[in-house]
Amino acid sequence: MGLHSVKAFTKFVAGLPAATIVAQWESQVAKVGGKVFALCGEDGSHISFKVSEMSFEGLTGLEGVGQAPYFAKRQWVSVAKGAALSDADLKAYIAQSHRIVADKLTRKLRTELGL
Repeated sequence: MGLHSVKAFTKFVAGLPAATIVAQWESQVAKVGGKVFALCGEDGSHISFKVSEMSFEGLTGLEGVGQAPYFAKRQWVSVAKGAALSDADLKAYIAQSHRIVADKLTRKLRTELGL
């Protein structure tokens, strides 16, 4: 089962440190410390996550990957089901997104969350 399945996405994200999942915006939204780091559309048609500037440049050059709608420009990508990105790579980028967002939390909150 690919990561574009809501069940697989939820299972993977739930395994990341201090991650929570909520139903929001017609998606399953993954958060750490109350901040969004990834989401999967209810139909599994897309997964969106935060990336570095360098990753944004590389990823948006791939078929089926583009700027995520409704998120800050050049910081979020949306990966369509069937895009030229393996599940292993997708998992690595989502884990990186988790780290990017978690690193911006306050020191106090990171300590409370065990991060």
